Amino acid sequence: MKAFDKCPVCGGELAQKTVEKLLRGGRHTATLRVPAEVCLHCGERLYSEDIVRSFEEIRNKLQRQDFYNFRTVGQSFTVEEDWPNSAIKPDG
Repeated sequence: MKAFDKCPVCGGELAQKTVEKLLRGGRHTATLRVPAEVCLHCGERLYSEDIVRSFEEIRNKLQRQDFYNFRTVGQSFTVEEDWPNSAIKPDG
C-alpha cells in the first residue's frame, strides 16, 4: 500500500518512476537511480523509508571518505573567483 494517494504538497496525481538522486557528503558527491513516487503536477518526489535510510548511509560513507561500493565516474570542479567573465559570479 502506498503511503500517499495524492501529492502531499499540491494534491496532484503520483506516478512510480525511476529518478536520479544527487547526494553530498562532505566534499564528495554520488549519483544514483532509485524508485520514487513523483507528482505529475509539481514534481515532488516521495521515497520509501528504505531508500531514505540508504541515502543517509551513502552520505555518511561519503563524509568518512569510505568509497567501498562506489565507482569513480569523473571529476568535479568549481569555478575560481577570478573567472574572467563578470557575468559569472562564483560563490566564494
